[in-house]
Amino acid sequence: MRRFLGTLLVIFFMSSNYCLAIEPLKGSVSETGSYEQIYDQLFTGKVETLDRSDIINMTVSQVLDSSISMEGDEFFAEVTSDVYGDKGIIIPKGTKAHGRIDLITSNKRLGRMATLNLSFDYLVTPDGREIPIEGKMSTKLNPVAETAKIVAQDVGYTVGGGAVGGLMALQWLGWEAAIASHGYTVAGGAAIGGVVGLGAALIRKGGEVLIAPGDQIKVKINTSVDLPVYKEEALKKEELLYDGLTININNVKHEKDPFGDANTITLSMLISNMSDKTLSGFDMVLENDYGAKFSPSIFGDTKLMFRQVRPGDKLIANVSFAVDNLNRDFWLVFFDRKTGDPITKISVDNAYKKLSKRTKKKNEKVRNSRSKKNYKKEEDLINLDF
Repeated sequence: MRRFLGTLLVIFFMSSNYCLAIEPLKGSVSETGSYEQIYDQLFTGKVETLDRSDIINMTVSQVLDSSISMEGDEFFAEVTSDVYGDKGIIIPKGTKAHGRIDLITSNKRLGRMATLNLSFDYLVTPDGREIPIEGKMSTKLNPVAETAKIVAQDVGYTVGGGAVGGLMALQWLGWEAAIASHGYTVAGGAAIGGVVGLGAALIRKGGEVLIAPGDQIKVKINTSVDLPVYKEEALKKEELLYDGLTININNVKHEKDPFGDANTITLSMLISNMSDKTLSGFDMVLENDYGAKFSPSIFGDTKLMFRQVRPGDKLIANVSFAVDNLNRDFWLVFFDRKTGDPITKISVDNAYKKLSKRTKKKNEKVRNSRSKKNYKKEEDLINLDF
């Protein structure tokens, strides 16, 4: 009985969190009204086909670990970029995907890594529709690329072993012996070292695989599905506006911080303050759809942080924020310094849809660089045996 109640609580907790993570669209099916009215509010009336071999960018909602997870485990992922057809958006960012771990292979000798094979069977759009799909994703490298990688690593082991062997021969026997033997002592030491290095390469095991939230995965679609095209107005995020205060986000750049981590969002904005409020960079944050708040980064342009924007001021400003996940939805928020209440919330996602394809492509390249290309699990230094 206790196990049954515990299972019910876990299911309730997961389902409630999942539902809260989905922001209903305007005119979603949860609202009252006829199906025809809802359809007219959301869609253009045009239809596009999600073709076979299309690729959808996603990120998982939980950690998938080849050393812990089990075949058959279910999980949810989230679409991180709008999927476009020729006539417009057919799968919006934020759409949930239901997935399952199909296969886990363990790491093997010769440096072969563990692998995770994932499958996806349906999508849940922000307007509540469930779309059956057949999607696949695997962490296994292309066989040619994997072989080349292993060969390169093993050559590294062998060459490294040879170098160490040669140095040890010099250290033990000295330069005089090396010169007297015309270098054969060094060559012999290198050969022995190379054999030792080759042995290490043969017994070396590959690493475990880990996919974490924020890592971008690419899911290949294996079925063709006809989907309606969304109206741009239906996909707009809600904003909080203040009378007389206008903030236009003209550009959104995803960047790496000085340490090389892809975690920075830089906004270029035009602020026109004709309101009765005085703004400051210290009253400004970037807030994501989970309610996490991020203050301006000290590694970006800090001019706005130390400037007050008084009534009547107009200015162009750049400001950077270091965030935990570039794939989330964000709002630029200014707070009233007296009450602590938000004055205005401007959707970064709404501004992002207006950017050029070139800028979006650059940002996607930065986001992809955040993910581990081979999803290799880093060693836990705390638990290593010495």
